[in-house]
Amino acid sequence: MKYRSTRGGLSPALFTEILIEGLAPDGGLVVPEEVPAVTAEELASWRDLDYAGLATEVIGRYASGIPAEELARICRAAYDPAVFGGDPIVPLTALGEVTLVGLSEGPTLAFKDMAMQFLGQLLEHELTARGTTLNILGATSGDTGSAAEYALRGKHGVAVFMLSPQGRMSAFQRAQMYSLTDDNIHNIAVEGDFDDCQHLVKVIAGDTAFKREHRLGAVNSINFARIAAQLVYYFWAWLRHSDAVAPEHRAAHRVSITVPSGNFGNIFSGWLARRMGLPIHRLVLATNENNVLDEFFRTGVYRPRTGESTFATSSPSMDISRASNLERFVFEVVGRDPEALRERWSGLERDGVLDLSAEQPRFAEEFGIVSGSSTHADRVATIREIHRSNGVVVDPHTADGLAVAARHLEPGIPMLVLETAKPQKFPEIVAEAIGEPAELPEALQALLEAPQNVVEVANDAVAVRNLIARDAAH
Repeated sequence: MKYRSTRGGLSPALFTEILIEGLAPDGGLVVPEEVPAVTAEELASWRDLDYAGLATEVIGRYASGIPAEELARICRAAYDPAVFGGDPIVPLTALGEVTLVGLSEGPTLAFKDMAMQFLGQLLEHELTARGTTLNILGATSGDTGSAAEYALRGKHGVAVFMLSPQGRMSAFQRAQMYSLTDDNIHNIAVEGDFDDCQHLVKVIAGDTAFKREHRLGAVNSINFARIAAQLVYYFWAWLRHSDAVAPEHRAAHRVSITVPSGNFGNIFSGWLARRMGLPIHRLVLATNENNVLDEFFRTGVYRPRTGESTFATSSPSMDISRASNLERFVFEVVGRDPEALRERWSGLERDGVLDLSAEQPRFAEEFGIVSGSSTHADRVATIREIHRSNGVVVDPHTADGLAVAARHLEPGIPMLVLETAKPQKFPEIVAEAIGEPAELPEALQALLEAPQNVVEVANDAVAVRNLIARDAAH
């Protein structure tokens, strides 16, 4: 498997060569030259694998340059049930007409752990093999940062510089990140919103000389290794859901999957799984009031908003108005043509609008993606109703997914909803919905009371560069 850039400026490269680059040298995103096909027979042969074994098979279709036995070792270390609080590490729970895919059993109680634990193990392996160091620069709206920091804390040869928006995360999300005391973890709170943080990352990563001098890499959702790792739970969810189906009917067992989405990385992994041959009928994209992606999939017009126009909502990890992975999808829509992509993207940067309305019917028909958005009232009502009818408490992002999923149910097509995080991370909205916050274990309560280690800066690339230059791993 070789990789290239959506904008055409990257010579074909192996997975190990694009692992730590984040953006391609030409500013585009890395994509595989082709999408590998998985046959019904191969799917059937994976049914009895545990999660680590399935990860080895699925990621192995993309992980060129890594010996099979080494990839298996990395996956075993990443997907150890002890890290995820038990087995199965991805449980499925029936909630009436839908099934919840539990992706929040990891150390930071969020789905980002599913990819980050793999990436942490993989990075340490690669850096050791190369005898070098790496400085991770990332931006988080809540869960990516803590998942990255917990996956990379104490790892040899790695330092993490994580930008987060001042006052835009829940108290628990801040406590998870800022309470870490590891020498290689550096939290930077930026005066602005998540899109401002993300923009700073792109500006600094685009400074080729600085990037090379300080060996900068990325673990945000633009990193293709995360996309590849996220593929695994789509296959796992389909296999577990189809376990109850008669063997002769399994190959034809189609499901729809709803994905709460902000940066489009998670649902792009779902699209890749569908393209590989997983029997997914529809991928349902769910947004909150920051519904730029919903507008795009309904109308074909992508109109990113400014930071000032981005709402601060009760599902804060999706308070994103510029989806950093959408370029990969647009690349597919324009026929994987880098020249066409560059033309479209330059128009977006010039005019602030990308008009693909002529292609919009293809979004559902060809790519299988439909969408919807949810409000605070929808979240509260959904959390309350799921708790009343099933005794289960969900977080507000998962509630966005459940609310939108309910509008896209189709007869004969089971609906799965990807869980985003544990409800304990968002006590205010849970208490509003059911009268009390989700119970917080004693160890997690201690996080809220621990001293916090964070540097506050203005929305200024020079200030962030100075911090990196001071504390980078060498």
